[in-house]
Amino acid sequence: MDQKVNIHPQVEAKIDDLLCRMTLAEKAGQLTHLSPSLVGGFDIEDLIENPELFREVKRDFHEDWIREGVVGSFGGMTGAEDINRLQKIAVEESRLGIPMIFGLDVIHGYRTIFPIPLAEACCWEPELMERTAAAAAKEAAAAGIHWTFAPMVDIARDARWGRIAEGAGEDPYLGCQAAAARVRGFQGNDFSQPDRLAACAKHYIAYGAAEGGRDYNRVDLSLQTLHEIYLPPFQAAVEAGAATVMSSFNDLNGVPASANPYTLTTVLRGQLGFNGFVVSDANSIGELVPHRFAADRKEAGLKALTAGVDMDMSTESYRHDIPELVEQGVLSLDVVDEAVRRILRVKFLAGLFDHPYRGSAALERDIHLHPQHLSLAREAARRSFVLLKNESDLLPLKKETTISLIGPLADNQADMLGSWAFTGSPKDVVTIAAGLRAAGCANLRVAQGCAINSPETEDFTEALAVAAQADVIVAVLGESAMMSGEAASRVSLDLPGNQQALLEALHATGKPLVLLLVNGRPLALPWAAQHVDAILELWQPGTQAGHAAADVLFGNYNPSGRLAVSFPYSVGQCPIYYNRPSTGRPAGAFKFTSKYIDGPWEPLYPFGYGLSYTQFAYENLRLTETEIHPEDTLYVRVTVRNAGGRRGEEVVQLYTADLVAGRVRPVKELKAFQKIALQPGESRELLFKIKASDLGYYDTAMQYVVEPGLFQLWVGPSSAEGLETTFRIV
Repeated sequence: MDQKVNIHPQVEAKIDDLLCRMTLAEKAGQLTHLSPSLVGGFDIEDLIENPELFREVKRDFHEDWIREGVVGSFGGMTGAEDINRLQKIAVEESRLGIPMIFGLDVIHGYRTIFPIPLAEACCWEPELMERTAAAAAKEAAAAGIHWTFAPMVDIARDARWGRIAEGAGEDPYLGCQAAAARVRGFQGNDFSQPDRLAACAKHYIAYGAAEGGRDYNRVDLSLQTLHEIYLPPFQAAVEAGAATVMSSFNDLNGVPASANPYTLTTVLRGQLGFNGFVVSDANSIGELVPHRFAADRKEAGLKALTAGVDMDMSTESYRHDIPELVEQGVLSLDVVDEAVRRILRVKFLAGLFDHPYRGSAALERDIHLHPQHLSLAREAARRSFVLLKNESDLLPLKKETTISLIGPLADNQADMLGSWAFTGSPKDVVTIAAGLRAAGCANLRVAQGCAINSPETEDFTEALAVAAQADVIVAVLGESAMMSGEAASRVSLDLPGNQQALLEALHATGKPLVLLLVNGRPLALPWAAQHVDAILELWQPGTQAGHAAADVLFGNYNPSGRLAVSFPYSVGQCPIYYNRPSTGRPAGAFKFTSKYIDGPWEPLYPFGYGLSYTQFAYENLRLTETEIHPEDTLYVRVTVRNAGGRRGEEVVQLYTADLVAGRVRPVKELKAFQKIALQPGESRELLFKIKASDLGYYDTAMQYVVEPGLFQLWVGPSSAEGLETTFRIV
């Protein structure tokens, strides 16, 4: 349902009144987002590694500027007491009493940390994503926050890019479902409610296509790819009502995204009908200068504002330079007023003028880590786990089994949280070891084995001695929290440090070996896929990591996650994604085809893939008709049967391919999915409704067309297999 930010005459009249009374400096202030300045000497790396140090660093909260009415938005703040103190200055001591909007990166939880967004996408459950976003909003609002810089809806096809952890993976259809769900979760039906946040769809646009997976880098792609792959999740977020959008760091085809009138005005405002405001990413306006797109800060601000960026985060170009630009006649006051109007509109819709203060210390104590939120975090984590391998049905394990739990992430709290979890606390985390013990695993031996990413050779003697006592070895390996996320691009996707050597040493013992992966991105694991008995992808599962892991390892929950992103054999395959364009020489036995000479071309684990402790059979695929018109709906039926001995959940996926078109089309595209639960032996007939209008593409003239012709259709458990049939659009 379309729930875009709408224009209300009463609100617009109030904005008109304020605009008439505001000075130019106050207008520029509304377009300014600041954070507390750090005072004195500090080591930024230490602060990033240990966010709790921020509490010990002296900060300048710019109270004088707030009092002058020249700050419209504030970030980097936590805690209702401090936030409301600054808000009181804005409301009671500034000339016009315009409240500030306080924003924060509430990416996957506030105090209760949920699985990273990439993990949640592997649930293939939009309703669950909506629930976790709502819980995060409730906790953040209790701490005084009004606005979250989430969801990140960038499509990411390159696992080298660290921020792949923050989104929903490689597919635009699944990405749309996740974007809309998380906007609904954060905002509800009315983001002025005291337990909701204004959402911010980011990073607009094509940031996930950064060249070489290098963060902040250039993006060069066709307009068709922009509109068909990277734009749809933003459209879904806007239609779900996202109050704000954040412009990205990258350039797009030579024009920085934070000063791009085509994407910001023609597309976002014109085609998508977005009526909220656009905020720059941190300092992305100032970075127009090193982009060599602007000569100095003043020109950078002029280009960004006139292109459609309403709020300047961190650069302070708008606050300092807009009055002078207007007075010189270089910048139209109408452009400034329109940007101010958009920001005031969101503030009114957020209820800030009627209820500028929110949250309290008492409410924080009541809401944070609420038992319902912890229960939801456990549910979300276990539903996000993806079973990649289970040789000889080694999993689930029996609690009476003697288990050696080995690895740098086996009894680790901080790295379970993942990136963008600075409002959480490692002390709240249930480690994998603690979770197994709490589940009743009495015969548990634990050893670290090695560091996560040591450059030095390490001694595995202690770990191997512990392994010798086991019936089953469970290795917990992967990345630290800081090895994925922003500014965490990797040139290798192997297990870091000495972890691969440790895994091989554990395998050499001859004991049954389970690998639990804790990571923020797909890793290249060809050796493990060949030699390890069972592999369970946990991602970075958050506060309830250990309890969720125990639920799945001991069979209290049957894993149901499916990959939202392809796993490569090697980093040399990146970017790798299932919906690649068709090629004139598809890979085959003949030498002169599209492949590698030193390794496979297909992924190690494909998009949509995941195993279960039971098996599912697909039967009786049929269409109501094999010919439809462009305005029609195709009805697809298939029967799915639980052919195993356990209750389980299956993600039934439907893909299509346009077999002959006016432009080269993908080999297949996800168009629908349903997640169902079946008892052993139970069958269910599913109905999918596919609109012919959703099977089109942008032609060479950038017109959206639905062409007559033959289409292939698959229904199955992943992008790599399924029942097949064809139909025709006439």
